[in-house]
Amino acid sequence: MSGISSRSIEKITEDDAFIAQALKDASIPTLMMSMIHMTGDSGLLESDKRPLAVYLNEVQGFMSEDDKAAIREQALEVIKTYRDNDCQLPPNPDHDTIRKMMSFMVAEEVPEDYVPLMLEEMRLENPDPRGNTLSLISEEDKAGFPVVIVGGGMSGILAAIRLKQAGIPFTVIEKNPAVGGTWYENQYPGCRVDVGNHFYCYSFEPNTEWTQFYARQPELQAYFEACIDKYQLRDHFKFDTEVTSMSYNEEEGQWDVVIHHDSQVEVLRARSVVSAVGFLNRPKMPDIEGVGCLNGAEFHSARWDHSQDLTGKRVAVIGSGASAFQLVPEIAKMATSVKVFQRTAPWMFPNENYHAEVSEGKKWCLKHLPLYIAWYRFLLFWPATDGLLPSLKVDPVWDQKNQSINETNEMVRQVFTDWISGQCGDDEELRKKVIPDYVPLGTRTLQDNGSWLAALQRDNVELITEPIERINTGGIVTAGDHQHDVDIVIYATGFKANKFLWPMKITGRNGVNLADQWGDEPQAYLGITVPGFPNLFCMYGPATNLAFGGSLIFNGECQMSYILASMDMLLTNGQLSMEVKTEVHDDYNQKLQNEISDMVWLHPSIKSSYYLNGSRQVRTLSPWRLLDYWRWTKTPVASDYDWR
Repeated sequence: MSGISSRSIEKITEDDAFIAQALKDASIPTLMMSMIHMTGDSGLLESDKRPLAVYLNEVQGFMSEDDKAAIREQALEVIKTYRDNDCQLPPNPDHDTIRKMMSFMVAEEVPEDYVPLMLEEMRLENPDPRGNTLSLISEEDKAGFPVVIVGGGMSGILAAIRLKQAGIPFTVIEKNPAVGGTWYENQYPGCRVDVGNHFYCYSFEPNTEWTQFYARQPELQAYFEACIDKYQLRDHFKFDTEVTSMSYNEEEGQWDVVIHHDSQVEVLRARSVVSAVGFLNRPKMPDIEGVGCLNGAEFHSARWDHSQDLTGKRVAVIGSGASAFQLVPEIAKMATSVKVFQRTAPWMFPNENYHAEVSEGKKWCLKHLPLYIAWYRFLLFWPATDGLLPSLKVDPVWDQKNQSINETNEMVRQVFTDWISGQCGDDEELRKKVIPDYVPLGTRTLQDNGSWLAALQRDNVELITEPIERINTGGIVTAGDHQHDVDIVIYATGFKANKFLWPMKITGRNGVNLADQWGDEPQAYLGITVPGFPNLFCMYGPATNLAFGGSLIFNGECQMSYILASMDMLLTNGQLSMEVKTEVHDDYNQKLQNEISDMVWLHPSIKSSYYLNGSRQVRTLSPWRLLDYWRWTKTPVASDYDWR
């Protein structure tokens, strides 16, 4: 891991031939932005050699090979001059020029109101603009404000970093023996992230050493391990420890947090609790007769049984969502047979870099070229921000409501369908099974480099779409009493997505139980705070999952900025507690549900999705623009809260 300030990078000492070779791997639009920083000359923005369009996962701007070669030649001369002048940079371009650079790079006008957000993400000058040290609060007051963080995954580590920087005492409770959260728990073969890694990392802790563009689980978990060591957080963690309950003491303005480690029980007292448990961390087993009856191993993909050698075994995988999509191509290489039981076919879209290695030349550019890493992050982020959101909104006059919801959504359907169909060759039976029968973008859409359908077409793999009736000692029985004999069953059946903060028992003011208050309809103001539960803050709480772009790390940084600013207000004003007003909370969530009512996620063609609860409501997803959520979480509005 190489956490670097945007303007403090490794000096260039390599010779001309080495640099020329490395530039063959460069993202040319990103390279052009770095050239402007090295020279202080924005004349490139007037060049006829320019990016032509922006598209998710495409980093060359659809420029011609001739234009890319010409820019590389020009860049080599710029880099040589920069190197020979001891790598000294001129001042950063001014605000207007930066905006022009953004617009040039993505071949479309970047609105002025997005520029501050992007500058914060890119850290062109300030290495950590979202950091807040609470410098005006006395050390004594900070010491009297202990915090318990529940969960040691991405959000919990972020919270720990920020609280340590602020000087607030904290303890992190993690049920696993190591950090990483989902990147510790999901150890199945093929597990990897589906957001570009140079964006899926903390904005203040970029990594120039990712080995793949979409890193696998071990590398992601190692990134988070490196973070807690760099920021010296390990002593703040209690591993193999679980929070079973917590209750709010209104008189003292404190939370009593009950933790279990082995057979020992301890109560921690905290002025505030930050829940960083996520909601995709409690595996869901299917409601199928006979689960557990097999004369062989059965386990969930998120609880991978490493004692089982799949070599030469007959394996069943129940599910065809994101986890199955990743693991089936891997286990098919070792198992005698793999039977995939599919209820719902997933939509997928092409991404040739999904399993690709990051070349040494690309790593060199990220590590040595001024601001290259910042602009590369921008190039990944911009097409994944708010531009896709309109395609998720139902057009009330659209006349093809049975297969799409608006004109853009129909174009998406055709592109996705062509991509899937094109991989099926002459196999019409497979084509019928793998092309979804519901509108696109209404469920989790998967990134694909062809590995899924290639696996399904292997001689030792069978895709089965008949409903499962039961599991018996010999295998799986489908409709028509068809017996499928297997040695191992892997449940790739997802998580209990609507059970936020479950199974902890959380008791707020007046003895109210949070699980009872929420039922199957969890909700929070900004996904962060809940009436009746003072000084309790959620990260990755209700309605904060992203289903159209962005990154959960971006959302997490927004949420932690809000939480830290809330603690700042509590300490600055000498208040015991803050509790969001019921009317503020209810008004926000009513607007949220109104917004969701026009989104694709509720389309009647979608029969099942982890986005939906038992009442076909969506309580997990955010319908808001990233820009809006970023603005709302900059600073708490004091009048939104009751203080005491």
